[in-house]
Amino acid sequence: MRETATRDLAAAVPHCPGWTTADLLKHVGDTFLHKAETMRRGTWPKPWPPEPDPNGPGAYLDRAMAELRGELASREPQEHALTWYDPDQTVGFWARRMALEAVVHRVDAELAAGEPIRPIPPDLAVDGIDEILVTFLAFASRQWPEDFGDKLTSADGRSVSVAAGADRWLVRLAASGVEVSRGDSPGEASISGAAQDVLLWLWGREDVAALTFDGDPELVKRLHDLLREATQ
Repeated sequence: MRETATRDLAAAVPHCPGWTTADLLKHVGDTFLHKAETMRRGTWPKPWPPEPDPNGPGAYLDRAMAELRGELASREPQEHALTWYDPDQTVGFWARRMALEAVVHRVDAELAAGEPIRPIPPDLAVDGIDEILVTFLAFASRQWPEDFGDKLTSADGRSVSVAAGADRWLVRLAASGVEVSRGDSPGEASISGAAQDVLLWLWGREDVAALTFDGDPELVKRLHDLLREATQ
C-alpha cells in the first residue's frame, strides 16, 4: 500500500470520494496509531487525530505501523482491549481488524494507481467476509439502527445467500436488524464467487462482473446499500 500510494500522492482514490492517495495514507496511519494508543492507554485517545506529520504521509504510516506492531507484539491476543464491538473486547479483535483495514486500503491504492489488484490470501478474504457481515453489518444494524434509516426499517425479513467457495453465509435483512448465520440455507437472492471478489464487492471495491448473482436483484441492492451505510 505504501509503495504503491507514494508513487503519486495526488492520485484520486476511486472508491473514497474526495481522497487522494496522500489522504489514504494519512487515514490508515491515523487508524493504526489510534488503535496503538487505545491499547496503550486503555481508553479512546482524545483529542484526535494528531497534527499532520511534517515528514509526509508515507513516513507517518511507517511510524504508525511500527507502533501498532509493537503494541500487538507485546500483548497476548486474548488480553483485554477496549473496542467498539461489544462481543469482543480483546487485542485479537484489533489484530484482525487492522489486518483487514490494510487489505481493503491496499486495494484502494492499487485502484488509484491503475494497477492490477494483487491476490488476497483466501483464508484472509474469507475472514474478511465474515467480519464485514457479522461485525459491521449485523452488529451495527442492531447497535446503531438510526444510522441505516429507511434502508433498514423497510427491510422485509428476506435473506441473501453469500457464497465464497465452500464457505456460506445467510444474511437476513429485517427491520429489527440484520441477522447472519453460517451454512447452506438458501435465500431469496444469492451472491457467489471467489473469496477475494466477494470481499471486495461487499466493501464496494469490485465490479459485478466477477460474481454470480441469482434471485431478486432488489434484495441484492438492499444488501449493498446497507453495507455502504455500515462501512462509512
